[in-house]
Amino acid sequence: MRGSRAFHVASLALAAACTGAPAPPQRTPLVVQRDASARDADGDSKRDDASVADAEAADADAAIKPTDASVIVSDDPSLLHRETREALLELVEDPRDPELMARFPFGPGIRQISQGNKLVARHAIGRRTCLEGLRDVVLQTPEQRARCGGRENMVPVYGKEAHGDPSLAKFCVDVFEFPNKACELPLVWMSPTQASDICKAEGKRLCDQDEWALACRADPAGGKDRLYAYGDELDLTACNTNKSRIGRKVQCAFTSMTDIWSTCTTDTEPAGAYPKCRSRFGVFDQHGNVAEIMTRADYDGHTYSQLRGSAFHYTDVAKKHNEPGGYYLRYPDHCNFEPRWHIERIEQAHHTNYHLGFRCCAPTAP
Repeated sequence: MRGSRAFHVASLALAAACTGAPAPPQRTPLVVQRDASARDADGDSKRDDASVADAEAADADAAIKPTDASVIVSDDPSLLHRETREALLELVEDPRDPELMARFPFGPGIRQISQGNKLVARHAIGRRTCLEGLRDVVLQTPEQRARCGGRENMVPVYGKEAHGDPSLAKFCVDVFEFPNKACELPLVWMSPTQASDICKAEGKRLCDQDEWALACRADPAGGKDRLYAYGDELDLTACNTNKSRIGRKVQCAFTSMTDIWSTCTTDTEPAGAYPKCRSRFGVFDQHGNVAEIMTRADYDGHTYSQLRGSAFHYTDVAKKHNEPGGYYLRYPDHCNFEPRWHIERIEQAHHTNYHLGFRCCAPTAP
């Protein structure tokens, strides 16, 4: 039993390897449209009495004062999944290159970009709860939006050399993992090459590993760097990192793509569902949820893919930054950890995974 558990933990690690300044009171509104996705057995729209009461109460509240989540019908986590290509494409933010975007295989299924296999996924947090947790959170100030060229949910990032001056920032980063939408599940099952082209289609680019690490560790006020986005001590409850796979009846099978799709559960939570899992620049989920694709410039002058960050099952392989332990059995997940997983030329990087996503960066506005 002991040996099989150690083998399973090792398998998880290898699978993973495949893998500020005071803000003004304005906030980006979080709005969820009235949803008719709850249906009866005949396919007709149906809402139960509690859902109707919730919606009516939210409408009444909205008439009295502004509210981030004005109408929310259901808190059922399963309703977070987008189940058609059209629904998934709705998540893309104003593509600057629609023809490029049209080439990508969005849709639920094997070798398609999606939010994972809904039939086996285990989510615990619904949209209502997620939005309520973000109700008073300033995601992006008007000044930050202007500095990021008018792009939604991006913030400028800068190091100590800027002396706390946002106007000296050289790049902006998505607040959430792609599709960079509050309280939507991140997308998985895309390759680094596809992720790079998707960012380009939005007029952005993949973040490079140094930008990603700076957004995680640095202080916009110019203070001391942190080990983790949320602090200096490892906290497996701060982010979506605590969903153990040990002891599950159905284990993730890596024997074929069909088996991976059928057994490897994408147990993500909606973006921003862990308010504590946020860097001081306001970037969410750099630990947990999904591991992230980024780029690195290597010694030969070429750009390569680089996978960093942890995923929802990190608890099974977690290691403190200063704790001894084998690299493949356990590994740290601090902001500067550089694992060198799946280093491939970005134009030839085709590795995909059920717990691997990405976020985009962009230059600041002139």
